[in-house]
Amino acid sequence: MKTKFDEYLEFPCRFPFKVLALKDPALVDNVVAVVQQYVPGEYSPKMKDSGKGTYQSVTIDVTVSSKEQVETLYQSLSEVKGVRTVL
Repeated sequence: MKTKFDEYLEFPCRFPFKVLALKDPALVDNVVAVVQQYVPGEYSPKMKDSGKGTYQSVTIDVTVSSKEQVETLYQSLSEVKGVRTVL
């Protein structure tokens, strides 16, 4: 990934990840499990269902320490089952 996070962010910093996926009761747990692999800690993700209930989003704030960590989390979160995009 060729990003410019290091040009715009001062590390360490809080960084929100929003995961958009097909509705799945295990989505929140799967997202937290991925984040725990790279940045262990206590998390309180926020979940919201789409209007028709087909999709849901999970927003999780993570304290990241480098551009590489942000890129790794984007890549790993995008590989969670059912995920359509990570913002």
